[in-house]
Amino acid sequence: MEDIIFTLNSVWLMLGAILVIFMQGGFILLEAGSTRMKNAGHIAGKTIFTFGIASIMFWAVGYGFIFGDNGNFFVGLTDFFYSGYEIEGMSYSTAAFFMFQLAFAGISLTIAFGGFAERGKLSAYVIFAVLFSALIYPVVAHWIWGGGWLAEHGKQDFAGSTVVHLTGAMAAFAATILLKPRMGKFNKNGSANNIFGHNQVFTALGVLVLWIGWFGFNAGSTFVVDDGFFGFVALNTNVAAGAGAVSALIISWIVLGKSDIPTMLNGALAGLVAITASCAFVETWAAVVIGLVAGVLVFYSMKLVEKLKVDDPIFALSVHGAAGVWGTLSTGLFATPELATVGLPGLFYGGGFTQLGVQAMGVAVSGAYAFVVSFVILYVMKKVMGGLRVSEEEEIIGLDVSEHGSYGYPEAFMAREEQKISS
Repeated sequence: MEDIIFTLNSVWLMLGAILVIFMQGGFILLEAGSTRMKNAGHIAGKTIFTFGIASIMFWAVGYGFIFGDNGNFFVGLTDFFYSGYEIEGMSYSTAAFFMFQLAFAGISLTIAFGGFAERGKLSAYVIFAVLFSALIYPVVAHWIWGGGWLAEHGKQDFAGSTVVHLTGAMAAFAATILLKPRMGKFNKNGSANNIFGHNQVFTALGVLVLWIGWFGFNAGSTFVVDDGFFGFVALNTNVAAGAGAVSALIISWIVLGKSDIPTMLNGALAGLVAITASCAFVETWAAVVIGLVAGVLVFYSMKLVEKLKVDDPIFALSVHGAAGVWGTLSTGLFATPELATVGLPGLFYGGGFTQLGVQAMGVAVSGAYAFVVSFVILYVMKKVMGGLRVSEEEEIIGLDVSEHGSYGYPEAFMAREEQKISS
């Protein structure tokens, strides 16, 4: 019987890993659809090769820094260059667990690269992918998931609102500051122009793929299937996403006079990000509330980021940053005594302010670490490399041609060139 349970749990972890890796396809559609046609091939390609870099770095040092033994305040110090060995006495395959955790590291990096969109050099992607995967994500993950000091304080983050989403968003924030806004985004008087994405259908399909992949993200984080608890986690995940989509649509309708589709799509993602920390710790009605708040929060966060003259092409700061903070704090409010297997119950369940304080501390320290280290790395890269950003001419032409020498949509662009020649 134990062998059967071991096998089922291992299959479940691998299925979760596959679903989370498949979320990269969702990000390709989301980011490409939300930006301009002239950069679509570049966006799709860099997502694949940076996941490849993340995979190698996680195998070499990332896994060891997060889960290794004999660690210090920052990281673990064993299990580098993971060999695929199995630990006896585990209820699932260690190799399957490695693949599952690798998938999460790749997602955080992809979120970070949202801040580079439509203006970052390809070489900047390559170098930052290596350094983020070695020095930024593993440290935060070790603190919370690898038995580090935040774990000792009872920090609740079931599937990564802080570890994955806030970490990636803070790196994206550092990038947006140093890269500066895209050409034409802001006017001299400070007003903003809409730079519309080229394919709203791609964006919607990307959100749907991410929504499905999130069942691997959250429900897969139970690691086991024998108690059936993954179904409850999936339920909480789904209703939070639905609530986020609905509240974002309604608030945009009220404020703008029209129901804005991109806002609604970001509301669904914000609900998913927010419930990621608390999906195993809260009752279903609370998951709905968390999603509703996230949908409203992402709308106003997007407005605030733009007002601050920060150009965030795929809204990483709002969807993954603001919603990640809210989701992490929400466990300090709604975690129940029965479900709080980590830390203490939330404020609304008699736990007082203790757990809420732990959650706030985790958000502040983890977010600050990810932002400061990302900023320092990118600042040094900018000085050494002569800039992180492509030239004005290359930005106007588009990164498909300037960085790769080919079109993501060859028929569309070559037809235009032929028309110019014939005229």
